[in-house]
Amino acid sequence: MKKIIPAAIALLLVCLISISCYATEGMWLPQLLQSLNEKDMKKQGMKISAADIYNINHGSLKDAIVSLGGFCTAEVISNSGLILTNHHCGFDAIQNHSTLEHNYIRDGFWSTNNSEELTNKGLTATFIIRIADVTDSILQNTQGLSESARLAAIDRNMAAYAKTIAKETFQDILIKPFFEGNKYFLFVTETYKDVRLVGAPPSSIGNFGKDTDNWMWPRHTGDFSLFRIYADKNNQPAPYLADNVPYKPKKALNISLDGVSENDFTMVMGFPGRTTEYLHSAAVAQIMNVTNPAKIAIRSKILSTMKEYMVQDEQIKIQYAAKYANVENAYKKWQGEILGLKSKNGIGKKKLYEADFQKRVMANPEWASKYGTLLNDLEKAYAGIEPQALARDIHNETLVRLEIIAIGSQFNSLIGALDKNGLNGYNTSKAKVMDVLSDLYNEYNAKVDKALFVSLLSLYMKTMKQENIAPALKDLVARNNNDMQAAASELYSKSSLSDSSLVFSWLGLPAEEAIKRIKNDDAIRLVQDFQKMYADKINAGIPALQANINILQRQYMQAQIAVFKEKSFYPDANSTLRVTYGNAKGYAPRDGVQYTMYTYLDGVMEKYVPGDYEFDVSPKLQELYKAKDFGAYGAAGRQPVCFIASNHTTGGNSGSPALDAYGNLIGLNFDRVWEGTMSDINYDPSICRNVMVDIRYVCFIIDKFAGAKNIISELKFVHPKQAPIRK
Repeated sequence: MKKIIPAAIALLLVCLISISCYATEGMWLPQLLQSLNEKDMKKQGMKISAADIYNINHGSLKDAIVSLGGFCTAEVISNSGLILTNHHCGFDAIQNHSTLEHNYIRDGFWSTNNSEELTNKGLTATFIIRIADVTDSILQNTQGLSESARLAAIDRNMAAYAKTIAKETFQDILIKPFFEGNKYFLFVTETYKDVRLVGAPPSSIGNFGKDTDNWMWPRHTGDFSLFRIYADKNNQPAPYLADNVPYKPKKALNISLDGVSENDFTMVMGFPGRTTEYLHSAAVAQIMNVTNPAKIAIRSKILSTMKEYMVQDEQIKIQYAAKYANVENAYKKWQGEILGLKSKNGIGKKKLYEADFQKRVMANPEWASKYGTLLNDLEKAYAGIEPQALARDIHNETLVRLEIIAIGSQFNSLIGALDKNGLNGYNTSKAKVMDVLSDLYNEYNAKVDKALFVSLLSLYMKTMKQENIAPALKDLVARNNNDMQAAASELYSKSSLSDSSLVFSWLGLPAEEAIKRIKNDDAIRLVQDFQKMYADKINAGIPALQANINILQRQYMQAQIAVFKEKSFYPDANSTLRVTYGNAKGYAPRDGVQYTMYTYLDGVMEKYVPGDYEFDVSPKLQELYKAKDFGAYGAAGRQPVCFIASNHTTGGNSGSPALDAYGNLIGLNFDRVWEGTMSDINYDPSICRNVMVDIRYVCFIIDKFAGAKNIISELKFVHPKQAPIRK
């Protein structure tokens, strides 16, 4: 035993500080899979080739994956442009079409034909046509420049290079930085602007478990919704027109009814939003100990205040449902992030990695001269930005949730437009402001907003340094004997911003008269003071501090790639198409607890609480369960609901397809386990799991629960474990 232990420790240290021992980590660019990952993917069980995943000469899996609105992922599942995504990704559309008479949030929505599908202003679906490495062209003549000059040169190079790319008139060019700006890739895209709602389950299925189960395992949520992409008669992108036709895809995913077993290969494709895997330990410590706790405290106040009113009033519940879900999502995620970093010693692992990095650097004279002080410089830089970063987060997290401030900010922008560009600028800005205000007022309740003002600004006054608090806010509170409730009553009674009809009447006045009314409103004057304080004090200096950090992080990324030559590096997520792969498997989050990889409809019934906001179950679903009427979608007399795997995902991967070894659709990614949400900063294969709704549950709900045979008829089902795969 004495001889074995040191060897085991040595191997562990190697895994922790240098080589990427676990192939399940990583968000890989699809065009590089053949050179970087294909061999390992096949070793883990993949049966298709990298060319089946990404190919520019014929239809491949990439052609079935879309960025939905720039915030989620969806996949094409029929030859008539039907796409599948999460319920929470489609929630804003579902909410916008909901009324007290037609409450699609509560009751669900199912179209029986194309004419019943609902249009969604502003919702888009973007396909990736091809990807290319353009680093040399974009970084040409940027060496030795200051940071601002370098960025300006890069912008010029990108603009010039984009003009040289051959593309169709309906295609777009996107060039994005990778590896902290050390690499640049070009994306040719096609964006479809007519995307219609086809179907969605009631929230008792699509959001079953709501706040309690969010980010948790075991999970029993049917988190899906269905949309359809429409195109013009040439199958090309077009704005909404009544005579647009369903899009004909290059590739539609087959649906496997076989599910997956323990350790089966799984793959997720999608558009992950943002990760920061290569941070210095000082940055991780700042997130864990300073900024996350502050934001969690603010969001706790927001949630408790909203919920108090939502449970009392169905109209408020509809108005604030999407906002509540948005606030709660990150609130709980940040808590899990802290938990995971602590339980898996995330900072300690970073420091081990940095110690090995420094040892290697100092052993090489060339590296020592270039990178010898880099770690120390990064630590100082993060210490330098911390006070202002904290103030910025407190300010932004608080004010963005107060809609009287958001409305005031829109009007304040009109003042700026008139001052800067005269009447033409005012009129151009007014049209945009009216659109934004329409959306804001549709989901606005003055009573709730006033309560949020009281709870959030009370906390704001306690946590923000006095020199960073707007004088107008101090004066308002002081006039009311430091009583925030009285201060809010004064502001909301004196301001006209809670009266949408009056506010819109201002915009019908001549510009000078409208601006006079705007400038005299108390809430708008408060907004102006908040904005001045933010510019003069809170944000002052942050751009320069952040620019220095950006330079150091770029150098650190470059140095890691140079120093750890034995490691394959994947770029941080930046909302571009990625592939992640792993295995279906359970996990043990803590001592004495072992989670299996599947949940079933049995668990839905075990959690059922009649009439409960989170855990109510519809009578129809109860009937189907009692009758064991699962159709073709059950397995061994049970109905699978969700499963987990070790795929490395993040926000933006919501709605991403979970694929089997043959590239068939087996599930729909919608979450991660709470203990593993720190995977955005520090992926740990022992506890990082992505959560997927099983495609068989999706189809069960569409078919047996909703009776939407028209939707089922569009799908192509396969049994890859029972018969040869059909390509």
